[in-house]
Amino acid sequence: MALLVSLPGGNQAMAWILLLLMSAACLQAGNSAEPNRERTYGVNQPARLSGVQGGSIEIPFSFYFPWELAEDPQMRILWRWKHFHGEFIYNSSSGFIHEHFKNRLILNWTQPQTSGVLRILDLKEKDQTVYFCRIHLNTREGMKKFQSIPGTQLTITHAISTTMQSPSIITSAVTTAGLEDTEGQRNPSLVNLGATVGVVVATAVLITPVYVLMVFLWWKPRPAD
Repeated sequence: MALLVSLPGGNQAMAWILLLLMSAACLQAGNSAEPNRERTYGVNQPARLSGVQGGSIEIPFSFYFPWELAEDPQMRILWRWKHFHGEFIYNSSSGFIHEHFKNRLILNWTQPQTSGVLRILDLKEKDQTVYFCRIHLNTREGMKKFQSIPGTQLTITHAISTTMQSPSIITSAVTTAGLEDTEGQRNPSLVNLGATVGVVVATAVLITPVYVLMVFLWWKPRPAD
């Protein structure tokens, strides 16, 4: 009403036109501020992952879409690497696996699930790159194809090598160390035993001739009376 009064000449028709135009503009701005989520689609993947060389890694993914699936959805999961238009490394429908990943890719997903996991085994240094999940599905509006735009950056780290000695080597080392530790310090019990044996041997050496002489004299024939 303030707009109607402010216009000169009381031109109410022009005021109503301006009011309608402003109302329409406000409605359009309100609609643009809240995008229509029912028509969105895309693929969700983690931005970054890290794996250890020789180990394994799992790349989770999920996707969403607004279309109604056809009676035969023919859903397919494909994976690319290196860049958005890079080579395909996996195709769920044909079972294709890139030569570089032979026997190293496992897709944990079944139709019509909208989420799953790609597992990469025996990670290699060359596996360090970006991976993109691509979705193909048949809808009542035809075949639709879309994929993740940023993808997942995979970083490969080197395993920390821990040198483990063999138990036999460790035992030998401990035994050797024990011998080296006691080399300069003899065991008192061993010293006493050695001394005792020495005394016994010396005594036997001295006493034996005496006994032999006594036996000889005892058995020596006596002269007749």
